[in-house]
Amino acid sequence: MNKLDSLSAIIDYQFEDKDLLQQALTHRSKNKHNYERLEFLGDSILSFVVSGFLYDKFPELGEGRLSRMRASLVCKESLAEVARSIGLGSYLILGEGERKSGGFNRDSILSDAIEGIIGAIYIDSRREAAYSKSIKFIEKFFTEKIENLRPNIGYKDNKSQLQEFLQKRGHELPEYDVINTEGEAHQQVFEVKCYVSSFELEFFASGANRKEAEQTAASLALDYLVSKKQK
Repeated sequence: MNKLDSLSAIIDYQFEDKDLLQQALTHRSKNKHNYERLEFLGDSILSFVVSGFLYDKFPELGEGRLSRMRASLVCKESLAEVARSIGLGSYLILGEGERKSGGFNRDSILSDAIEGIIGAIYIDSRREAAYSKSIKFIEKFFTEKIENLRPNIGYKDNKSQLQEFLQKRGHELPEYDVINTEGEAHQQVFEVKCYVSSFELEFFASGANRKEAEQTAASLALDYLVSKKQK
């Protein structure tokens, strides 16, 4: 059994077009025909399917909490865990420099390859079965993670999560400014701006107090940065 067949057996999907699987495993350091386009597609499919799972599993939760739970499942670190659980590093096709520098075990490459595989499955089965095949793969490797989620445990406030997200990637911390207040002293509305200087992005939110407004603005910033896969 060759390596591609071995990996197909592990993920429980047999490709009709094995070149798609090879592309999903190929880093740009090796070939211009690499996983980046498949990763783009797989990222969207994964986010969509996980959103559906969370919507069904946690009917009592609002959009903000669901978004943060989704972010914890589809983040680079979580995808890298899935990749390591199937030994994906040994199947990656890397350029010499990436291989020598340990790219086969780098979170960013492993997570991108997982999304590439999801995209490849979708393309390979792009008939009536396309959507169900993609769901089958995601269910196989993400159901346990979803089952282990605890909505009220282990989720830090939005400002803390945004700060950690930026710090881990070596970016400047966000800045918060009150840009407007309206209403009587006992019933004011605060409008706050969250500025993320590394990306020159501004996020605006309002709240009954400064803390509430800052938390909402941080949530908007975090959701945007996670969805855009900012490094």
